[in-house]
Amino acid sequence: MNRRIIFAVIGIILSLIPAGVSLTAFQSNADKPNIILVMADDQGWGDTGYNGHPFVQTPALDAMAKSGLVFDRFYAAAPVCSPTRASVLTGRTPMRTKVTNHGRYMRPHEQTIAETLKSAGYVTGIFGKFHLGSGQPDSPCNPAGAGFDEWVVGLNFFDNDPYLSRNGKVEHREGKGSVILMDDALAFLKQHKDGDRPMFTVIWFPSPHDPHEEVPDGPNLYADQENAGYYREITLLDQQIGRLRGELKSMGIAENTILWYCSDNGGLVEATSGGRAKKGSIYEGGLRVPAILEWPARKLQGRTAVPVSTCDLFPTLLSMAGVESDFPHQLDGIDLSDIIAGKVQKRSKPLGFWHKFQQGQATWSDRILKAIMEKQQAGAPEPYDPPRMRKDVDAFPQFAENNATGHAAWNDWPWKLHRIDGERYELYNLERDPLETTDLSTQPEQRQRLQRMQKELDAWMRSVVRSLNGKDYQ
Repeated sequence: MNRRIIFAVIGIILSLIPAGVSLTAFQSNADKPNIILVMADDQGWGDTGYNGHPFVQTPALDAMAKSGLVFDRFYAAAPVCSPTRASVLTGRTPMRTKVTNHGRYMRPHEQTIAETLKSAGYVTGIFGKFHLGSGQPDSPCNPAGAGFDEWVVGLNFFDNDPYLSRNGKVEHREGKGSVILMDDALAFLKQHKDGDRPMFTVIWFPSPHDPHEEVPDGPNLYADQENAGYYREITLLDQQIGRLRGELKSMGIAENTILWYCSDNGGLVEATSGGRAKKGSIYEGGLRVPAILEWPARKLQGRTAVPVSTCDLFPTLLSMAGVESDFPHQLDGIDLSDIIAGKVQKRSKPLGFWHKFQQGQATWSDRILKAIMEKQQAGAPEPYDPPRMRKDVDAFPQFAENNATGHAAWNDWPWKLHRIDGERYELYNLERDPLETTDLSTQPEQRQRLQRMQKELDAWMRSVVRSLNGKDYQ
């Protein structure tokens, strides 16, 4: 039944309900919002017009920022791609899910937002860069295993003429990868917009990740600028955001659609990264990313400087959609509803980050998917079985609980504590020192704060290692 008709019928029913009667029994999927999550690949906080970039053209994002809510301190859960994507799907620090770095698979033991919304009546789809598992049909680590009904994905970044897996069958597509994935996402939305199930759609762009071969429509931009290819792909991505927002209006579903945009990690240009360093770093430039939330029905507007994270998406979106769920595993994210409503100006718990506990693993998307496609077309057994089909599924290496390999940080705004290789500490006041230039860890007046934050960070890191070891699944 058409959802507009459902709305009309519900309105008639509600008008006949006597005062004081509970409405619970009359609620249905018809009033639940559609949810669309859009993520760029490597776009820095300052690489947008609305955040003051001196020349990059992002008119669609600028318009979205004007009509929606802008997060000034939005953090990716990790400074590289795969872990942040795991945090979006699970609401958890990605190391808990076995995604310790890029190219690692997310354990199918995790409960994802797609699975949760699907159980609540949503139809689910994901389009673009997956980078959390396999694209083969029988793998527990493909998007279906994460709760998606429909999917067309690359295994990592891709550019022009990509190889993509559609529900497990690999296709060689012609055209710009970022345009193709929007074609697929829009087809999904148009197919299901008049159905009786709200839609949960994930659109994960492969741009502006190198090698920067995609170019936007129109004249040749930024020819005299350094990193021109990077900025061209940001403008191309922006054009597709504009296309999405326009189509949502044309389909008549924009009003009750939550559209949330962000990047998966810091950008590639330190000068506009929004902090110290850039992608790959636990300093602010590697974690702080652009983010906008648009939901016309709720008239969300303005900017908030409260620190929030990609881990917060899961609990927040469930709250927005009115979906109740029992979380079987420890969440690191919080429900941002009161922050979004402007009722709260302080985060309820600190943000933890941890990178380089393990090395990343290369994932050559086109090369892998092409090999699979050729076997599929020949009717031959598919390659990469079992290593790529079940990578990280059955292995539960046990790490010492006090293992502190890599670089961790504890953001208790405005204070941020770094723990580097388990031994060296740095302490910064981000409000006074946003570029993290003056280490305050040796100052006597900060001793008490330093000791408290060290204790909190250590306890959090130990809990993360317990999760990594598989304790959450017992």
